[in-house]
Amino acid sequence: MWDIIKWTFWLLIWAVVAAFLWYTLPRNDVVRISDTYQKRVDFGDNSLFWAHSNTGERTDVSGRDVFFIQAIWPDGEPMVYRNEDTGWGWPPYFKFNTSNLQAVASDLKSGEDDPKWVAIKKYGWRIQFLSIYPNAVSVKRVDGPDATVIPWVAISILFVLGSIWLAIWSRWRRFRSRRIDPLLDGE
Repeated sequence: MWDIIKWTFWLLIWAVVAAFLWYTLPRNDVVRISDTYQKRVDFGDNSLFWAHSNTGERTDVSGRDVFFIQAIWPDGEPMVYRNEDTGWGWPPYFKFNTSNLQAVASDLKSGEDDPKWVAIKKYGWRIQFLSIYPNAVSVKRVDGPDATVIPWVAISILFVLGSIWLAIWSRWRRFRSRRIDPLLDGE
């Protein structure tokens, strides 16, 4: 019974870590921008998924104007991104260029007949029934809908985290085999 509880605990820990990394690490979507707009958003239960408003705005209000980028996947499905500054908060993208990014996205709008494909670097999830949108970090033009964008930042961060975990784990195993196990075997 203890083994089941132990494995369930570790599975839950790894699931939380994986969900956290999946939300915060940057990913790239190749889409066609169909529209950009600005909307007043009053935050409710989903305020955890919005950036904090401490980047040059008043902080005594319950809502603020947020930029949005509407896009279309190559298969025709819609996707909506929010475009707001992360400032000095979490995740640490240090994004202060929301207005410039909105201008670039507006310039790259296109229709079905003459599509301009772009790679939108984003973090976060799109959960429709909770009105949660991923935050666009950058927009760059690509050759077509089949363009491959390698997420070097995410790969680098995962490599560093994996190296740190491996270093801690190997040192713990060495410490345990030299210091703790001999004490337990002696009893």
